[in-house]
Amino acid sequence: MALEHAILVSLSERAASGSDLVRRFDASIGFFWSATHQQIYRVLSRMEGDGWVSAEAVPQADRPTKKVYAVTDAGRAELARWIGEPTTPDAMRSSVGIKMRGASYGDRAALLDDLRRQLDEHTKRLSLYEFMAARDFPDPGALTGAELDIHLVLRGGLLMEEFWIRWLTEYIDAHTTAGTTAGDTEENR
Repeated sequence: MALEHAILVSLSERAASGSDLVRRFDASIGFFWSATHQQIYRVLSRMEGDGWVSAEAVPQADRPTKKVYAVTDAGRAELARWIGEPTTPDAMRSSVGIKMRGASYGDRAALLDDLRRQLDEHTKRLSLYEFMAARDFPDPGALTGAELDIHLVLRGGLLMEEFWIRWLTEYIDAHTTAGTTAGDTEENR
């Protein structure tokens, strides 16, 4: 997936300025596809040049005029083309998984501390997703169309955070119970 497609999805939901898009990425889309502010603005400019989005200048009181972007017919066609094309399953690439596998060859105590920190972050993110689901989708069975799509992506986020919490907890608990430490070798395991 290219950042362009994430932006097209967001702008299809609602026209926005560059700063509005940045906030959306920070609040929702960025949980699944991250981008820096500079990347978003650079790609918006390129998409405007390619005719996928158009920009309307909107004056603001006591602030510079802002550009509000909307998807054009060409942008909608590109998004439909991309959505219809087969997707290769995402391969899991996890540096933490490699560290967990190799912990016997390094400082396991430091890794366990880092895993506890990550567990805390995933627990907080799960709480945020649960809050968003309860606030935004109190009756998921009644959802259809775009609202159902958004809800199901949020469900995917919930499931992913539950996965991370279970995996990290299992690893931390197993090593806490076993009392393993740094310098464990193949012979000692």
